[in-house]
Amino acid sequence: MTAGAYVGLDLGTSGLKAVALTASGDTLAPGSANYPTQRPVAGAYEQDTGDWLRAAERALAQVAEVVPPGTWRAIGLTGMIPTLVTLGPDGQPTGPAVTWQDSRADDIGDEFRERCGAARLYRLTGQWVDGRYLLPMFGRIARDDPARAAATATIASAKDYLFAWLTGELATDPSTASGYGCYELEAGRWNAAALAMAGSAGLAGLPGGGPGRPGLPAVRPSATCRPLRPGAAARLGCAQVPVVLGAADSVLGALGLGVRAPGQVAYLAGTSTVILGVTDRLVLDPDPGSHRFLVTPLAEPGWWGVEMDLLATGSAITWLAGLLGDGLTAAGLVELAAGADPSRAPVLLPYLSPGEQGVLWDPLLRGAAAGLDLSHGREHLARALVNGIVLESRRCLAVLDEIGGFGRAVEVAGGSAAGSSFRADLADATRRTVSARGDDGAYYSARGAALMAVMAVTGGWPDGAFPADGGAAEPDDARARRWDALWAAHESARGRLNPPQARPWRSAASLKRRSGRKDGGGAVVLFR
Repeated sequence: MTAGAYVGLDLGTSGLKAVALTASGDTLAPGSANYPTQRPVAGAYEQDTGDWLRAAERALAQVAEVVPPGTWRAIGLTGMIPTLVTLGPDGQPTGPAVTWQDSRADDIGDEFRERCGAARLYRLTGQWVDGRYLLPMFGRIARDDPARAAATATIASAKDYLFAWLTGELATDPSTASGYGCYELEAGRWNAAALAMAGSAGLAGLPGGGPGRPGLPAVRPSATCRPLRPGAAARLGCAQVPVVLGAADSVLGALGLGVRAPGQVAYLAGTSTVILGVTDRLVLDPDPGSHRFLVTPLAEPGWWGVEMDLLATGSAITWLAGLLGDGLTAAGLVELAAGADPSRAPVLLPYLSPGEQGVLWDPLLRGAAAGLDLSHGREHLARALVNGIVLESRRCLAVLDEIGGFGRAVEVAGGSAAGSSFRADLADATRRTVSARGDDGAYYSARGAALMAVMAVTGGWPDGAFPADGGAAEPDDARARRWDALWAAHESARGRLNPPQARPWRSAASLKRRSGRKDGGGAVVLFR
């Protein structure tokens, strides 16, 4: 069928996607399999790691029906971050995986960040570390399930675990390491001071490298290859081909769209929406108290992603489609919204996760609607949600304008972005050219993982590796002015429905009051 195929696996929030490419980047076959998320208590989002492995086998079996496993040359990986897997000394999970949606460690994340010094930690890691990063997540397990914590020898992210299952070696890459909460961007290593703070008496049980505390994986370059272990090769029916460590789903999603040159911007609509601009310089928010964006190491050393993540936008579309009923799908909801005048819709604040991690990094933000009346129908509610997502996207893209060095074009894929009406709205609201890339929008991260495998094995990116342009939406001046008015209404409603209040992270003084310590515990000096 083919002289050689390169397979990409994307371990996502709701399912695993696979795609096989030729060495020149042409798509040969896709595959996919879903898995459930368990919510045993309020704020909990857990998954069975065994479901991931079974999904990988099912998706790869679908690929194998078209592309014989004997022709596979390499397997590349990507996955959701931060999602926690706790591993025992034998490398087996000691409990269910805790996904990035889980909010039970919010208080521990606040304390960890405060004790490290929030602004210093941001300058060090490029992250505004909260309870959805792996160190605080494990701290919550140590507090609530000490037996599981005691049985844990190592903590890992989802893709790290998949790499270990396929190769027998546990490792992480720089972009995935950024989701742990203690990875130094410039030095490319775990920060000893942050780990010491994580393992201190005030946050007992977190990894700190000391006796009885779990360790962290080695950090390797994204192009790192290890052979598929014999048992896994036998189960998949292929040779012991190289498995490529890969990178985070946002990083390889952008790569799968062809966004890999400085100045380019990717818009990835999935369970959440990721907006990522590529830069060849390490740039942080000049006001670290604002932390309006994260900085993610890209797969190519020395390049960085300026990243903003709008939480649960895809989940919100699916939720509202189900609520409106009559068999409405997520794609159908976006199409329904396209038939309604944006100016006739009520205002809907799309913070339904709850909380937000885009420009507005605030776990206290809540979704709300304003301006409803009896004239509104299903289409107006659909339009209200689409308006809210588009306007929060406008907020993020405006930050890239402030940073400078990014072009006016945006490459989009996945979820809501598959609809031409959504791309037109985004173009008008942001005054940018918005382009779709080819037909592989649903598999952009898996495609990026496969391209990473091509590069790692052959030593270069294939010619014609990126999908052809699927059409561009250009901004219209009259419609752009209408979106200016919608923006003003959106911001007015946000101010009324989510009024300014004490920030969710605590000051040193509040920590003293809560803990009863008279010295406040101090802050670790991460820089000198």
